[in-house]
Amino acid sequence: MFEARLASTLTLKRIVDALREILNQSTLDCSDTGIQMQAMDNSHVSLVSLCLRKEYFEKYKCNRNISLGLDLKSLTKVLKCANGDDAVTIKAADKADKVELSFESAGKERTADYELRLLNLDQEHLAIPETEYNCVVHMPATEFARICRDMATFSESVVIACSKEGIKFSASGEMGAANIKLSETTKGEVSIQVDEPVALSFAGRYLSTFTRATPLAEKVKIGLAPDVPLLVEYPIEDYGYIRYYLAPKVDDPDG
Repeated sequence: MFEARLASTLTLKRIVDALREILNQSTLDCSDTGIQMQAMDNSHVSLVSLCLRKEYFEKYKCNRNISLGLDLKSLTKVLKCANGDDAVTIKAADKADKVELSFESAGKERTADYELRLLNLDQEHLAIPETEYNCVVHMPATEFARICRDMATFSESVVIACSKEGIKFSASGEMGAANIKLSETTKGEVSIQVDEPVALSFAGRYLSTFTRATPLAEKVKIGLAPDVPLLVEYPIEDYGYIRYYLAPKVDDPDG
């Protein structure tokens, strides 16, 4: 039997919103330590990893490991039936073919129960290797979202270059060019750790999609190293995270 309760449906809405632009369907792996999910997007260019430890929930019970295959668009439709400040309880029996979502208003005067059919998804479990990043940057999540939006105006490709002087985002196209550079701040809004300078090119539309997770966190962590995927991590309070990984673009002679 699996049961998890969150005091606010809004957080769950934000998590699903951060996933559904990249994934149509996914499997949540529930265990006695919490919920995890790993999946690649349809084009196999980016990978997303979700972790929610059991301490994040008001109530959490999982007697045995259970996998919940979900259609994220259907889950979004069910979540739209609830108010953001409703409490939500997710339940599934062992070997279940459906998951139950129960919403309860703050004053408990309104309750609503929904059932969502589970999918039997054949998803490979991907081992994400521990990577030592040459550059690690922490910056405000809203600033990163704004930069990704601005870069998209100029080009489909975004070059992210990091050195001891700062982190620079660049894009150039027919319209012109954009360069935005952030230096480390004394107040700690932007922190930059650099072992070796790195400059890599990425598909801007994926970066923009990752910023759907902005409402979940004040800060975003960016990890860069040659020949390995970019890491973009949004912490979920102190109890979890959404991590996006994006392979660098290979040099294209046509631009």
